[in-house]
Amino acid sequence: MGLNDSSPGAMRNGRGLSDQWAESVVVRPRTTERHITVHKRLVLGFALSILTLIIVTAVAVALNVKFEDCGARDRDESTGEPSSRGPGGSAKLNGGRGERTGEKGDEEVVQPWRNSRLPGSVRPRHYDLRLAVYMDNFTFSGEVSIELECINATRFIVLHADRLEVCWRFVFAHSEDTNQMYVVALHREMKPMRVYRLNVSFDAAIEDELLGFFRSSYTMQRERRYLAVTQFSPIHARKAFPCFDEPVYKATFSLTLRHDPQYTSLSNMPVESSSLSDEDGWLTNHFARTPRMSTYYLAWAVCNFTYRETQTDSGVTIRLYARPDAILSGAGDYALHITKRLLGFYQDYFKVQYSLPKLDLLAVPKHPYAAMENWGLSVFVEQKILLDADVSSSSYQMELTMVVVHEICHQWFGDLVTPVWWEDVWLKEGFAHFFEYVGTDFLFPKWNMEKQRFLTDVLHEVMLLDGLSSSHPISQEVEQATDIDRVFDWIAYKKGAALIRMLANVMGQPLFQKGLNSLIIYATCVFDSALKAMHSEGRDIDIGEMMDRWTLQMGYPVVTISKNQSEQLPTYYITVSQEHFLYGEEVRKNNSLQLANPSPLQWQVPLTVAVGNTSAVCSESLIWINNKTETHRIGQMDDSTWLVGNINQTGYFRVNYDLQNWKLLIQQLHTNPQIISVGNRAGLIDDAFNLARAGYLPQGVPLQLIGYLPEETSFLPWHAASRALYQLDKLLDRTDEYRLFSDYVLKQVASRYHQMGWPTNGPGTEGNVLQASYQTEELQRELIMLACSFGNKQCHRQAVAYISDWISSNKNRIPPNIRDIVYCTGVSLMDEDVWEFIWMKFHSSNAVSEKKILLEALTCSDNTFLLNRLLNLSLTSDLVPEQDVIDVIIHVGRNPQGRNLAWRYFREKWDILNARYGEALFMNSKLISGVTEFLNTERELNELKEFILSSGVGAGPALPRALEIVEGNVRWHRLHRRQFYQWLRKPPTRRH
Repeated sequence: MGLNDSSPGAMRNGRGLSDQWAESVVVRPRTTERHITVHKRLVLGFALSILTLIIVTAVAVALNVKFEDCGARDRDESTGEPSSRGPGGSAKLNGGRGERTGEKGDEEVVQPWRNSRLPGSVRPRHYDLRLAVYMDNFTFSGEVSIELECINATRFIVLHADRLEVCWRFVFAHSEDTNQMYVVALHREMKPMRVYRLNVSFDAAIEDELLGFFRSSYTMQRERRYLAVTQFSPIHARKAFPCFDEPVYKATFSLTLRHDPQYTSLSNMPVESSSLSDEDGWLTNHFARTPRMSTYYLAWAVCNFTYRETQTDSGVTIRLYARPDAILSGAGDYALHITKRLLGFYQDYFKVQYSLPKLDLLAVPKHPYAAMENWGLSVFVEQKILLDADVSSSSYQMELTMVVVHEICHQWFGDLVTPVWWEDVWLKEGFAHFFEYVGTDFLFPKWNMEKQRFLTDVLHEVMLLDGLSSSHPISQEVEQATDIDRVFDWIAYKKGAALIRMLANVMGQPLFQKGLNSLIIYATCVFDSALKAMHSEGRDIDIGEMMDRWTLQMGYPVVTISKNQSEQLPTYYITVSQEHFLYGEEVRKNNSLQLANPSPLQWQVPLTVAVGNTSAVCSESLIWINNKTETHRIGQMDDSTWLVGNINQTGYFRVNYDLQNWKLLIQQLHTNPQIISVGNRAGLIDDAFNLARAGYLPQGVPLQLIGYLPEETSFLPWHAASRALYQLDKLLDRTDEYRLFSDYVLKQVASRYHQMGWPTNGPGTEGNVLQASYQTEELQRELIMLACSFGNKQCHRQAVAYISDWISSNKNRIPPNIRDIVYCTGVSLMDEDVWEFIWMKFHSSNAVSEKKILLEALTCSDNTFLLNRLLNLSLTSDLVPEQDVIDVIIHVGRNPQGRNLAWRYFREKWDILNARYGEALFMNSKLISGVTEFLNTERELNELKEFILSSGVGAGPALPRALEIVEGNVRWHRLHRRQFYQWLRKPPTRRH
């Protein structure tokens, strides 16, 4: 089946290619070869002389391109069903189905490079890529031979290349810089259903940036050592070799790397053969042929790392490569151990074997992201894979674990099953993000991640973003390369995970798992096909109709539940309504006026409802809400009966109640909170604070609600409360009456903080999360953080004592799980000598987790001179790792004493920062949101507006979102701050 068109006309509702796949193509032996000679036709404009025309035409005929015609294949062979079988024995494991359709405009037929997408007239079947890597001057040269299949007759070969010096021998090639395309123009048309070969030579630099084929370095024994590694996702393979750099163009790859023998080279597949040159002694490694995959999953590295290895029961070799000193210290052993377990877990869960003979994990000092899931060669930044058990905290271990779980999941969802186009990237990232919690629960069941931390770290976090009018549907059109960064955001990752979790709860775990198995077997990472696969295994639910509402509409609903007060209906009926949740009454009003379609957004909502009283939960039921307002029978209720909707927050929506029900829930929490489940308690806290901030509830309701916290013994509700309180802290920490707020928080924290105390640091317990109850450790840490952050004097004294002991004895006795809190508190309270001491320790430490928290502690100083010095050093020297510069600026901005410094520094250095990080997904948006989220005055709002206008970057998604957040901060102060402080000054004598 052919690939015909990728024009915008083929797109529909942000789902353009969502049910269209390129068929699996099996590379077959070439038949008798014969040479076809074609020449270029040069068109001269205006009034050139006849003699000149004849001469130029003659030259064009002489300069021709030679193709190897692999012979016309048998017609039945070329159009039949794919016949390759994957390692698990299932057909079409690495392929897809469907074709690109649509009508091309006349200009795009004549000039296909005018389109932002490749035309689809030819597609690659195999790349033979040979590279020579020169680490002495950071350059590389290469040759690529691309075996092409002609789909539709064409005179043009259009492919991608960026920043490459390309040598097109005997070819008329035109560079289209806007779309990073090269166009090879032929005199004679290529014929459909024939296979050709295109040979290209090229040279390029190994860049000192974070994309394409880039270099990095580290220091060992006072010697600077270099390595080079690739980062091709999403559209940067074209920086390393000419290719068809769109995910639909899957092909196989044979890679050869030639380099100085002091280095080791790695790639997706194992080394098939090696040889040393007699002439220069250089090493040449030939890697085995890959399965069919997209260009952005190809990877290689040249380094002088060492490794540890293990092997799965099925014979897959797993190696972890890192700096020799890190390997020697055992810093990679933990990740290696859990990777082995995870490969077995995913094979059992998905019922599909891991497809490659090996899996390498590569820990690099510098990388734009936490990790990249290249098939068979996953690359991690050191902070996300190396673990020093003596100094790493439980939270650091948890974060590292989840990054590894995420990337190993991608070996199935992403590498094996790949989105055709970027509009469905949320599906692969959503699944991987969801499985961070499922896979971590497999490794450590007592952590209970999916039922607890998922709520606060995924659901609550993404709903903050998705409640903005500048949000977007999770599935959105991507027509050109500049749009791709829009789909790689937390809406794709976290909302995708939340919707998948909701779907799993609707279907039930066994049926959901069967649906996933079908999805992988048919290699369909396309949303429509995924839903069909799940629906075929599911209950009597139209999964497609339900999920379309959630994926094609932005945002989410707030569902309001009210007991029916009508005399005509008995008390076991409730009224349920839904509306689009947005922060701010003014925003909701303006948004409704600006909608082109005046009909409000509606969702198909799976609403679970629990009915309870002071002693027990009486009943639980599921209600499907399809309309704006509905009435449902729920069970017998009386004046003392309360309702809780969205049990354990399995649905992606907020729940509001009539004020009487809120009063009953608050009473229940104050008298016997354990009747309401842990997940529901966390959900009530998060919903109440955000409903109040958005203007749906009075400001006193969430403050009354958390009055029960002194009786709370579980980590999750405390974590939900602390996240909400830190959001308020950002708004209030520069106000005159801030002490009212901080005192109220400390009042809730004090009794539980003193009861839990501080952790001990006995022999053999350092950093080992498995030796203690995870939930207990995390609750203790949460309480200490709240106490120190809001000014508890005893907490401050303890932190200062720990720092003083460390300085005087030169032995760090601070428990690893709270070192970041102690370091930051000590730096903020103590003198400049302590800052210098932490700065010295930052440079001398070899443990990556320790370096991270030491660097963050330096941003906690109240001394603006030191903060300014740190900002300047971070960007203008090698003293701060390049990927940590953004974190330094953000953390200085989080410090009330450094907020103005960071905001000014960000604006002054924007051109430098944007040039360095602008192409790296997440980095720019992380920087913009991190620096601006604390701005909340009219002056700062005006400065942000001026910056957007003057910098010319207003079209990006991060700045409009930042502007809306700051506008919301200013609006909250104008509309709600007075009411908020009035409640704190005169709270009710009883909290219920």
